[in-house]
Amino acid sequence: DEKTYDAYVIYPKNHNSEANFVEYFVYQVMPDILENKCGYKLCIYGRDIYPGEDAASAIEKRMQNSRRLIILLTHQLVNSKEDAYDQHIALYSALIQNDTKVILLEMETIGSYGKLQESLRFIIKQQGTIKWKEEHTVHPQSPKSKFWKQVRYHMPLTPRAS
Repeated sequence: DEKTYDAYVIYPKNHNSEANFVEYFVYQVMPDILENKCGYKLCIYGRDIYPGEDAASAIEKRMQNSRRLIILLTHQLVNSKEDAYDQHIALYSALIQNDTKVILLEMETIGSYGKLQESLRFIIKQQGTIKWKEEHTVHPQSPKSKFWKQVRYHMPLTPRAS
């Protein structure tokens, strides 16, 4: 296929104390494991969308050029009153167009999914989530951990050749 990225990463972008770990995970841990150690190519908002680009069309174009969508589920994302544009486009692409597989990473115990939008609850019911557990924080950089093996299982079979 002509896709540029193996996965587009969607995460809450509000800056508060809980977001520190999520941003560290998105900008440091994920690229280290999935790009450097496993050979995948990620698209991360803030890193791969350039200043001056029209954000909405850039997000849409990058998602269309990605084989997977990775959504990080956090309390911040669950309790957010407005859906992020990238999340809205991702869920539309996954559910309506049915052309992109979604990987849900539950970064903290969400508990009840009742506050999540219906489309996310549907995906969780269909395929579940991959749960980040506290013990992963001891060695988050090990691609052999159960968490990263599960993530790689849902990624495309062969990483895109650079």
